[in-house]
Amino acid sequence: MWRDIWASVGISETALTALDVKFSALLPHLDERQRRLYLASEADSLGHGGIAVVARLAEVSQSTIARGRVELAGGAAVLGRVRRPGGGRRPATEHDPGLVPALEALIEPREVGDPVSPLRWTTASLRDLSRELTAAGHPISASAVGTLLRSMGFSLQGMAKRRAGSQVPDRDAQFRHIHATVERFLAEGSPVVSVDAKKKKPIGDFARSGRSYRPKGMPITAPDHDFTDPDTPIAIPYGVYDLGQDIGWVNVGTDRNTAAFAVESIRRWWNQQGRGDYPQTTRLLITADSGGANSADSHLFKNDLAAFADECGLTITVMHFPPGTSKWNKVEHRLFSRITHSLRGRPLTSYEVLLQSISATRTSTGLTVSAVLDDNDYPTGRMLTKDERKALVRRVQRDDFHGEWNYTIAPYDPQQAPPAEPEQAKAPPIPAEATHLLTHPALTGMSREQFDRLVTELEPYRRVLAEAEREKKKGVNRRGYNPGFGFLDHRHRVLAAATPSPSPWRPDCSAETATR
Repeated sequence: MWRDIWASVGISETALTALDVKFSALLPHLDERQRRLYLASEADSLGHGGIAVVARLAEVSQSTIARGRVELAGGAAVLGRVRRPGGGRRPATEHDPGLVPALEALIEPREVGDPVSPLRWTTASLRDLSRELTAAGHPISASAVGTLLRSMGFSLQGMAKRRAGSQVPDRDAQFRHIHATVERFLAEGSPVVSVDAKKKKPIGDFARSGRSYRPKGMPITAPDHDFTDPDTPIAIPYGVYDLGQDIGWVNVGTDRNTAAFAVESIRRWWNQQGRGDYPQTTRLLITADSGGANSADSHLFKNDLAAFADECGLTITVMHFPPGTSKWNKVEHRLFSRITHSLRGRPLTSYEVLLQSISATRTSTGLTVSAVLDDNDYPTGRMLTKDERKALVRRVQRDDFHGEWNYTIAPYDPQQAPPAEPEQAKAPPIPAEATHLLTHPALTGMSREQFDRLVTELEPYRRVLAEAEREKKKGVNRRGYNPGFGFLDHRHRVLAAATPSPSPWRPDCSAETATR
């Protein structure tokens, strides 16, 4: 019927079909204003009855097309936007002035006594915030909450590891000291290596983070849960990075990360790589962090380095980065970062796979890496004897600037070895006649019976001192220990404390003083 009416006003069937095709193809891609103007132009081209025809084919109201004709007749300017300025839905903040304060109270509580609010921006989603605001009398959708937060300057962010924490004194000065020393060693052609141990890795069919190129729809699969047990093999990569040659060496241990393992890794690097690269050198500079097996406080690390210096004949200088600054060690971002890239997205099913993956590490700047397996045992609990500690103190030459971080260990030279300390002769026993004379009431200010009773009362304190002395010999509780009075036994120690001084300002001595 409609086509008969349109034919009566002079519109052919072919024109109607063409309009229908154009409207189906173009109208879905036009916005509201563009659609209105386009339909108005088509209606004008049809002449009388064009508005009704176009409105029927485009399924819009005739008033929409009429408004478009008015805009075209008035010379509508290109706005560059769908709505004219001021058009559209009003922002939620205009009809609800309390919305922004309510949202700020949720994402950043400022009330005293509410520091652990369950709704904070770090934990609340847009839907949670929308639900809480709606329950508080501020109805708003989740998408509107996101728009409002962005307008307030908020954005969804992860945590950024930027705070360096507490800084030790002379932190920057130590950095400059290390840099100057490294430059000096490199200028003279001496080796400089950066060492550290990477986090231990389980060997087996375990999932690893990262992605690798695979045929589409064919990822490397792994169990949905990773369970390790005491029998699961582990790998401890200890890296030695040569700053001058840009060469990495990794000793993969299978036991424990101990001081002996750290020095053995350096020894293997020297015997298999460093000796050939530096045949004429007599010095070696090692940079390391202040923790772990190569700690700045580890006597075992220094002792094993001294033994290595005796073997290779090198004068070894060690410089530790201040605590909490291990990321500045070159091995971290010159070697370990590239190894992590090589190990991404594939399980380490065997030690051979791990060694091949590490050895395949390359960079465009020329880095090459070698890896070897170290299946030696490195038991824990090893301690140095008192004589070994004394000998180590003589071997380690501390620098004037922070000797606890910077020190040098030279090869052992028998001609320059210090003379052995003579053994202390034991004191002769105190004669009983002298003891009887010294306990005279005229000297102690108390009868001999009272003195004997005082010795008995102080016996528990003697036991405490004896226990402290035994702990000291074990290397435990070394601070705050009072060695006592040399070779005196308990009775004569009490006698020494109870005998008044001849000084005029100390005329007598009481049992309380002896106890102290």
